Amino acid sequence: MSCFKKVLLLLSIVGGINWGIYGIWGFNAVGWLLGGSMSWLSRTVFIIVGLSSLCLIPGLFMAETKTAE
Repeated sequence: MSCFKKVLLLLSIVGGINWGIYGIWGFNAVGWLLGGSMSWLSRTVFIIVGLSSLCLIPGLFMAETKTAE
């Protein structure tokens, strides 16, 4: 897995954890950390996380390649 895909996956995991926290406790962790859910910084993070998730979608439909171990 390339470094780029690892970063995309990490961002998607952060977004998923934030959604889980929000769903269970109604607490937006990213918004809290970055000055409110409508601040420009937290909105930027939300956009980046969303774009990273979109970039990972084609990987669901690609055939897996075997690597030499």
